[in-house]
Formats: sequence, structure tokens, C-alpha cells
Amino acid sequence: MRHVLITGGAGFIGSHLADELLRHGYKVRVLDCLVEQVHGPDGKRPAYLDPQVELVVGDVCDREAVDRALQGVDAVFHFAAAVGVGQSMYEIAHYTRVNNLGTAVLLEALIARPVQRLVVASSMSLYGEGLYRDVAGRTRETGERTLEQLKAADWELKDEQGKALEPVPTPETKSPTLASVYALSKYDQERMCMLAGRAYNFATVALRFFNAYGPRQALSNPYTGVLAIFASRLLNDSAPKIFEDGLQQRDFVSVYDIARGCRLALETPQAAGEVFNLGSGRPQTVRAIAQRLARVMGKEEIEPEIVGKYRVGDIRHCFADIGKARQVLGYEPQVTLDDGMGELAAWLEGQAAVDKVSQASAELAARGLTV
Repeated sequence: MRHVLITGGAGFIGSHLADELLRHGYKVRVLDCLVEQVHGPDGKRPAYLDPQVELVVGDVCDREAVDRALQGVDAVFHFAAAVGVGQSMYEIAHYTRVNNLGTAVLLEALIARPVQRLVVASSMSLYGEGLYRDVAGRTRETGERTLEQLKAADWELKDEQGKALEPVPTPETKSPTLASVYALSKYDQERMCMLAGRAYNFATVALRFFNAYGPRQALSNPYTGVLAIFASRLLNDSAPKIFEDGLQQRDFVSVYDIARGCRLALETPQAAGEVFNLGSGRPQTVRAIAQRLARVMGKEEIEPEIVGKYRVGDIRHCFADIGKARQVLGYEPQVTLDDGMGELAAWLEGQAAVDKVSQASAELAARGLTV
């Protein structure tokens, strides 16, 4: 498997994976439509994309472009996707077209031109709420918080007696709870790939990414990863906006660890047919991450703005149990949060960002998607 195609490979995670693969002797081709929301209006090849990467500019929904990109490749990483929980709740047709139809087009092309391995980028968003433990020490899955609870700014998950539940690491065995159109589409991507791989005998691996961060994030995209959104605000000397009370917990993982985990999923025979979490395994509150980013950017005087509202599609706590990836893939996060945030801050020094966060928030509010 020396010749690899990455759909959506000119983006943040895909380009880092391309670097990882090149370092290990692979030949890399990328299929990407260079969408404006991520890459800007000029539609040019990103300067950060290694010159050794062959770029095919095309839409994953275009069968001709997909067939062209698949010629001569041994394995495929399927990363092409529209990304964003909030935006997916009103651009439903767009998210369904790119994520669901795009995956279907790729799979039909792979039926005609099979590869040795397909690795699909799934998402932690499909879990909805993570796993919890009650006061009796029992682990349990939960439903969604009620609208009445959210209107009362009562943010935490509780049991039937009204006692708070404690979040614990979420394993791959947790049932999906699909809280947004984005989460639904990522689950569809994952399951379509696994079903087709089993039916047509090409080894398939699904990787559920948690909150990746690092250089090359699209800073002017208000629907991208939360750290990029915070960085965009701070670069413009504005306070990061945080929904609820900021104490919701997430799993922030370096893009370098994600890229390494992806390569291991390609190279590990025992990974075929399996689903893996890729995260750091360490929870952080969103408020603490915002404060930490401000500090490493030298803007610690800018405190995050806690808006005290709920965004439809958001969940309270979710962070990764990475035990399965450790055991099967030999995956081990190597970039500490301090080192990763320091490198991100250094990269941000040379960046400019158009702050579109207020515009995105207004769009959500106008559609009744914040409570």
C-alpha cells in the first residue's frame, strides 16, 4: 500500500496526514475541491501542502473526478466532509450532499476499482453525550437534556432522582446518540464505508476523531474546531465566546497524534473492520482551554465571554477512552497539551483571521438554534 489517496486532503488534518505518510515513504495524492469556507476565495493550492503531494482539484460528489483520483492507488483515506455542528442544522442539504452523497459516490467507485484499505474519518460527535457514572458507581448512557432544563441554565446531566452524573471516558462501544445533522452524516459515512468494505472485501477502518488542534486550521471559518474559533477571536483582540457556562468537557488532541494514528490504522492488519477513538484521553473544560490559549498568545487579559446559552446540537461532556487504539494500533498520544498549545501560538503569530464568529452566532439565533 505505497500509493495513497486522501479525499479532502488539502485541509487541516488531511495535509498533516499527507506529511506523515510522505515521511514514511508513501506516495500521496489528494482530491479536494478547495471550498471557499475553508481555503478562501482564490481557490489556490494551499502553500502548506507539500510539493510532493499530487493535487487533483475536484468534488467528491463528481464520479469522474473520483475515478481520476483513484487511478493507481492502493489505499484511500476518506476525509472529505462539510464540518460544523451549528451550520449543519440549517444547511442540511449541503451537509447531506457532501457527507452522505459524496461517500456514496466514492464507494460506488471503489466497488468498480477496489483498494487494499479504506480508512474513513468519523467523529466523536456521533456519540452525543459521552458515558457517565451515577452515584452508585454504575456506568450509564444518557438521553438529551430537556429544553426546560436548558432554559433554566441547568447544564449538567442528572439521574432520575435529580443527582448529578459524573462524566467518564467514552469507549467505542457506547451507542450513538445523534444530536445534529453533522453527527448523523458522519455516522452515515462511517457505516456506509464499513458496510461496503465488508460486502466487497476491501479492508475498512473507521476513526472517530476528537477535538483536533494545531497549525493550519482554517481561522476564518466560524464552524471549524473550537480552538481555531477562539484563536480567530483573540487575533482580533476579541473575547472567545463560550456557550453554556464553559465547564463542558472535551478531548483536545494534537493533529500530529491524529495523523500518526491514521497511519497506524493503515499499517495495522488487525485494524481491518474495526472502529477506533483517536483522542488524548484527557478531558479539559472549554473555559480552561480558552484561558490557556489566551495566555500562550500573550493575551491573558482577554477573558472568555460566557454567553450562558445552549446551541442546538451541542452536548455537555465527551472525552475519549483510547484503550482500544492503544491495544490494537499501538497508538499513544505524544504531544502534550503544553507543547501543542505552544506550537499553535507560535504559528498564530504569523496569521491573520477574518472574525466571522458574531455573524455565525447571529445566523444561529435568527433560526432559533440557540436557547
